[in-house]
Amino acid sequence: MHEEEDGGEASLCSGPRLVPFKSVDDAELEGGKEQASRLCGYLSKLSGKGPLRGFKPRWFVYDPRKCYLYYFKTPQDALPLGHIEIGDACFSYNVEGEEGQFAVCTAEKEFLLKAPSRQVMHYWLQQLQQKRWEFSNARGSGHRDSWSSPTMAFPPTGLVGKDNDALVFENPGESMEKVRSDFAMETEMGVEGMVGIHSARGPSAAGNNTLNFSLKNLGTELRNSMSYLRSGRLVDHRRSVFYTGGSNATEDWEMLDAPSKDFSEHKHQHDTHRRFTFDFGRSSTRSKRPLLRDLMAPGKSARSPDHSPVECNGSKSLELQLCLQNQQVELNQMQQEQLKLREELVAQKEMVRLLQQTLRTSQCERPAVCSRAPDPNAASEQSQPSALTQEEAAQLMARLQERDEQIPTLCGHMERLSLEKESLQQELKALKIKVGEMNDQLGMLMETIQAKDEVIMKLSQQSSEETGNSNGPGSPQAHKEQQELDLLKDSLQGYKSQNKFLNKEILELTVLRRNAESREKAFEAKCTALEAKLCQVESKYLVLLQEVKNPVCSTQEQNPASEVISRLLEDALQVESPDPQDHPIFKPNTVSEYDIYGFKTVPEEEEEEERLVAKVRALELKSLSMTDQEVSVGVKWENFLASTMNRDLVRSPELKSLIRCGVPHQHRSKVWRWCVSFHVKKFRDHLAPDYYETLLNVAREKPNPASKQIELDLLRTLPNNKHYASPSAAGIQKLRNVLLAFSWRNPDIGYCQGLNRLAAITLLYLDQEDAFWTLVAIVEVFMPRDYYTKTLLGSQVDQRVFKDLMSEKLPRLHAHFEQQKVDFSLITFNWFLVVFVDSVVSDILFKIWDAFLFEGPKIIFRFALALFKHKEEEFLKLHDSTATFKYLRYFTRTILDSRKLMNIAFGDMNPFPMRQIQNRRAFHLEKVRLELTELEAIRQTFLRERETSQDRRSFVSDDEEEN
Repeated sequence: MHEEEDGGEASLCSGPRLVPFKSVDDAELEGGKEQASRLCGYLSKLSGKGPLRGFKPRWFVYDPRKCYLYYFKTPQDALPLGHIEIGDACFSYNVEGEEGQFAVCTAEKEFLLKAPSRQVMHYWLQQLQQKRWEFSNARGSGHRDSWSSPTMAFPPTGLVGKDNDALVFENPGESMEKVRSDFAMETEMGVEGMVGIHSARGPSAAGNNTLNFSLKNLGTELRNSMSYLRSGRLVDHRRSVFYTGGSNATEDWEMLDAPSKDFSEHKHQHDTHRRFTFDFGRSSTRSKRPLLRDLMAPGKSARSPDHSPVECNGSKSLELQLCLQNQQVELNQMQQEQLKLREELVAQKEMVRLLQQTLRTSQCERPAVCSRAPDPNAASEQSQPSALTQEEAAQLMARLQERDEQIPTLCGHMERLSLEKESLQQELKALKIKVGEMNDQLGMLMETIQAKDEVIMKLSQQSSEETGNSNGPGSPQAHKEQQELDLLKDSLQGYKSQNKFLNKEILELTVLRRNAESREKAFEAKCTALEAKLCQVESKYLVLLQEVKNPVCSTQEQNPASEVISRLLEDALQVESPDPQDHPIFKPNTVSEYDIYGFKTVPEEEEEEERLVAKVRALELKSLSMTDQEVSVGVKWENFLASTMNRDLVRSPELKSLIRCGVPHQHRSKVWRWCVSFHVKKFRDHLAPDYYETLLNVAREKPNPASKQIELDLLRTLPNNKHYASPSAAGIQKLRNVLLAFSWRNPDIGYCQGLNRLAAITLLYLDQEDAFWTLVAIVEVFMPRDYYTKTLLGSQVDQRVFKDLMSEKLPRLHAHFEQQKVDFSLITFNWFLVVFVDSVVSDILFKIWDAFLFEGPKIIFRFALALFKHKEEEFLKLHDSTATFKYLRYFTRTILDSRKLMNIAFGDMNPFPMRQIQNRRAFHLEKVRLELTELEAIRQTFLRERETSQDRRSFVSDDEEEN
């Protein structure tokens, strides 16, 4: 099954739908062309079984890679609940059915979907028809990989992308397009806010009161929740939204600001119980419920004065309002009394605290007074002060006794106040409950009064119409006939729209069926032709094997085996001419002149044997690209990109393992652009958006010392690639712009031979500006300083680091090179400088670049060691230094199996920490600098000696010089 039945996900659809306040990132909303053209939005899907069966809101996203319509529970989910195949589906809807409901019928199942309105339904149907039509035309073009779909959500944007632009879609006939446009339904207005990526901010249009929970998709929902948490979408500064499930289900309360820490501490000091206080405010997007004070405000009635409830319902409502007003006044008075009592209680507490402090002070002074005894030897002058002291002590004791008597009185008063406070609080709660009940009763009475007023007004209007114009044009009979006429007109318009839609659907399905039949016949014819050709080749090989087994030794007659061999060679080198009778889609051209990257596959200027070897290599590469392992990698990428359809790419172990397997051709532009943006984000965030254009304009206007060398190297960059083969090629001007802008950004480097090849490779999949930033990432982020300067200091250091790694990882091969005194750095130096450009076959080259742009420079060390490990046994068989060095120059072009090479690089070379490479770089950098300093000293000494010898010779005469 292509669909996971979402028979009831764990969500509660009753009332308002719980959608986060920010459902889509701002970067997603400002995604540019790719996001703007995406077909997505909320629809309700019929799912479930038994009593739980019903329409449930789902987030639908169209994927043009497979022509699938994926549906998710929320826009943030990473894994879809299922998908609908649109490529072979048909669409229909019923005019007399529910509004917005339509059906999508596939070969396996029928899906019932419902849009929030008829206009949105028509929009979805038109878009789905158009997507199916485009997918069918692209599928009929025949230009597709063995495992990937013909349409791509993110097509290549560089020079390679322009080659594929003409291969993705074919323009159908003008007459057919005219017929399709005639049958197209009219586009209604007001759909923009309900369809598209921006609609993810709002809730689903289908708010069905359906209770649905699922056990089948519980694992999918848990993985979606975990991926949503890992992606960092739950940020602290978002507002919290609380939904209420009361009578007014459309209300929600939003927490504006949380209480501060100081406020909570201060509150805790005055209250024995911890309280959590939140500041709630009404959301401006929801309808507000009228307050009680607004209904009872004098002079402001909830209804218009023409329909006053007093006039229509007598004195009953007036008495109720008066009663409520009295209750409200009493409640306010009791609240004021409560505030006064609280203030008095605080004052009494403060008085008790002061009295207790005075009591403690007096108790401390009392023992000192009592311990004083009369001294018989004291003078008579001291008798008067002691008497005064005793009197003061007596007064203090009397005052203390008074205070002690007041303390129980105050404590009793405090207890009475606390009891009175509790009773007032209970009475206040009871009054609040009573006010709430009366408020509900008042609301019910108001609704009843409003209903009665409407009935009275309607009856009065009917009676006036019947009495005034009993037989006029505005009679009930004429009004009823007019309503029926309007209803018939609406039905007629609906049936017309349905007729146009069904006619267009029949027309497109007929064309699709004929195209499928023609493709099937063409495939059968091609299969028959290939079988016949296979039989011919097998017969020739059987003849060849028979002649080899029983050779005919004859000097007079030519050997039949040699004739068969020469005939087979001619067939292999023969360029198949297009047969006018053959279908252009299935032209039997097994090896094209250029590969998908624009590199020439079979060189024309080489000898016949070398051309045959190149063609055999191209056939092997093509067969390797069609293996089951390559197909499985493509399927993994398709599934991964489908799971990240609602999110941006994030560095993760899953993405790292996928990139190490190689990025498929149609997704490489997107992945490269994301990798470069990740590495240069720290630069671009502080620069203007038009930084590249500004650099380019300055480089064109002002003289640049590097421009001359750049012009000399443009045509020598990649002469075997059609995008750079001639001055008028599409890549030459782009390459010139990128190199000029980079030389102006880095004047200390300017231009170094090697930068042109790096920029040329990036331009195959990226635009000019992205290629410029790729060059910045390689030179300023990946590689050490002085890597591309005139001294090439960093490159020399890396060669010494690579020799150390060779001695550790491949000791036998390193010892073999040392024994033969072969300096392999003469070959590997170019590998590191241009990242294997023109050193390996194109298929391996771009897979190396995939991992290089994601992980950095250690990938170069990994693959350099893997190349030697792959051919280690062949090197060990060579015992001549000349043969070894000759094999070094071309052995990388003989490696074609990228899977085996990548397994060696990422498996056999482990562990491979980047810290070890950095430490060895620092060590060898000091050694190289010391050697350069010594060489500079030797050079200066040599120059001084040379000048001295020239000065001495200037004083020698000609005769002496001859002697």
